[in-house]
Amino acid sequence: MASTATNFLARTAPAQNEATHASSSVLYRALSIPKPSRMAREDGARYLQAQLELARDLPCDMPDSPDDLQAWVSERVAHVGEQYAAYLSARKDGAPRRYFPTRSHALNFIRAVAPTKLVDGSWLYGTLAYWEDPDFRPLILTYLEELGDGDPAMNHVTLYKKLLAAHDCDDWQDLSDEHFVQGAIQLALGYQTERFLPEVIGYNLGYEQLPLHLLISAYELNELGIDPYYFTLHVTIDNASTGHAHKAAQAVADIAARQDDPAAFYRRVRDGYRLNDLGMSTNAVIAGFDPERALVAVLQDKATVGRNMHSDYCRFAGKTVNEWLDNPEDAGRFLYELERAGWIKRGSDPEESRFWRLINGAGAEMFGVFSPREEQLLRDWITRADGNSRGMTHRAAARVRATREAVNGRTGMRLVGADHATSNDPTTLITALSPGAHHSAQGLQATRMFSVALRG
Repeated sequence: MASTATNFLARTAPAQNEATHASSSVLYRALSIPKPSRMAREDGARYLQAQLELARDLPCDMPDSPDDLQAWVSERVAHVGEQYAAYLSARKDGAPRRYFPTRSHALNFIRAVAPTKLVDGSWLYGTLAYWEDPDFRPLILTYLEELGDGDPAMNHVTLYKKLLAAHDCDDWQDLSDEHFVQGAIQLALGYQTERFLPEVIGYNLGYEQLPLHLLISAYELNELGIDPYYFTLHVTIDNASTGHAHKAAQAVADIAARQDDPAAFYRRVRDGYRLNDLGMSTNAVIAGFDPERALVAVLQDKATVGRNMHSDYCRFAGKTVNEWLDNPEDAGRFLYELERAGWIKRGSDPEESRFWRLINGAGAEMFGVFSPREEQLLRDWITRADGNSRGMTHRAAARVRATREAVNGRTGMRLVGADHATSNDPTTLITALSPGAHHSAQGLQATRMFSVALRG
């Protein structure tokens, strides 16, 4: 049995800050494998201390006393509900989509938040060590529910992996370091719970609150033909009545009350809560999307491969295609010259653009050069789709359905034989429930066993 959380502040303290720590993306990769090294876990402690120092001066809207948390959660939910009702009313009156004017914008969002979504719940991993302590039960149940209690159709990481694959968005690994901050914080908390327990439960309290952007994102993804289930699932399980938001507040109050110095413990809980405001927020990801800049980045990437693959028959501003592609930095100017030469007709049906016909459709000379997601980006940029455009061709829709079916099929094959004998030793099960392992066949089985044992 893990040591009790009583007198926690007397027993442990955060690791001392050091001058340097791993970058967010490097730490993320080191901690997202099934069994991170001891060095990686220690890097996580140093990283957390540095992030806490960054967050310490940020505002905090938590109440001054743990006793007021449940009322505070209820008030927040009511306020978000009022904001969402106003959004729906505005949409009914003809207002455009607030977040995703085009489908490519929505796909960019799905890809950009992948580093965080693919470690969903990981900040609570360390609480499993306290499985015999009743006050930790709300936190552990929350973690198990993030893992779908071992059901692959409900495991949050599995769900998001399917979403990425279905929409050609699983090439997220080269995102900027800022995109990995939240995921790195979550993983580090999960592996440093004994040192940072107050911060873990404070972070959990913040993360499990229902945000307005979750409701709006799910609504607009659905409008664009993108399955919103991963997002709507969080709307239901994070509810303030019986869900994760309620459990988060309950855990803070129960564990803080056991401390010799509850006030000092609660101050650290508030510090952990502030960690939610670091890195690239959901709203920042959405607002930061620039379709033309994204399209230029795609062309720059293609230039490295295609710069010697074209004939010299066509010239734009006196330069052959190979000459334009020879310097990826010219991609933006090349796009402009294609438009100036009439090969791209902005504001029109893409079929009227010669460049589009080269890459899309049966017999297209450049068929397959652009991925479905990249084609969607080009389509939306050409048409300048407004807020009411669905922005999705029948061919693209068929491709998405085929991809989803293939992903589901692979998942089913992967789970064949998953119920082989596994040790029911708690230590062995906990290892299999790590952030990098729980969505594997063995991890899903271990989750089912752990869940049954805890709830039984």
